[in-house]
Amino acid sequence: MTGRLTGKVAFITGAARGQGRAHAVRLAREGADLLALDLAGPLPGVPYESATPDDLAETARQVEALDRRVLTHQGDVRDLAGMKAFLDQGVAELGRLDVAVANAGICIPATWDETTPQVFQDHMDINVTGVWNTVMAAAPHMISGGNGGAIVLTSSYAGKKMQPFMVHYTASKHAVTGMTRAFAAELGQHGIRVNSVHPGAVATPMGGGDMQSAIERTNASYPRLAGMGTAFLDPPYAEADQIADAVAFLVSDDARWITAEHLSVDGGAQYF
Repeated sequence: MTGRLTGKVAFITGAARGQGRAHAVRLAREGADLLALDLAGPLPGVPYESATPDDLAETARQVEALDRRVLTHQGDVRDLAGMKAFLDQGVAELGRLDVAVANAGICIPATWDETTPQVFQDHMDINVTGVWNTVMAAAPHMISGGNGGAIVLTSSYAGKKMQPFMVHYTASKHAVTGMTRAFAAELGQHGIRVNSVHPGAVATPMGGGDMQSAIERTNASYPRLAGMGTAFLDPPYAEADQIADAVAFLVSDDARWITAEHLSVDGGAQYF
């Protein structure tokens, strides 16, 4: 434990498992107390299993094992009022808010012509509006606290390049990249930094269930695109802890002069 976040409080969405849990545990190791939110229930249309309340409780258990405080909330990033209420309660109890990580998101492989209006809308609602909601709920607490702050938005390899057979996902993650720049510009006057991380393939439960077969099926529709996103390094995927390392850096004072940046953590994932 380096203690780079000692005395600070961090808010993380999608915290029940995968990258969100890795972020929570990593920031707790750095000394932060946590506010952890997750739907912890059925996600719309995804080919992998959804997180559960038990998953969110396990995140809390791992944070508490590091002797840090944590409050959890089974909530929906699409519900701005509910998120604000949780943060109001959390800041009242833990005393402040210094960090926000807008990590919650969904991913459904589908070719352009089989993507339904509902699939597109679900990606916009969760991956875009959910991220906007996270900043809108968190930033006022940072401003009123007067201590600045750091916000990290989880975009993707697809937010800089593109993800084949996922027009909807690629569009949502490019939107997050744009929000990073725009929020960084306006929140800079309050000493709040806003950056994005851009993971490639990551070994998390999002890759489980029928996700791999869904990717294989869409790849078969146009095999020429199947190699897109291949990393330069082995193994060809990251562990969630490696993404959490990047987030911990971006929210620490080690990155105090970095804002509006888009940090790829994708092993050099390429177009072809």
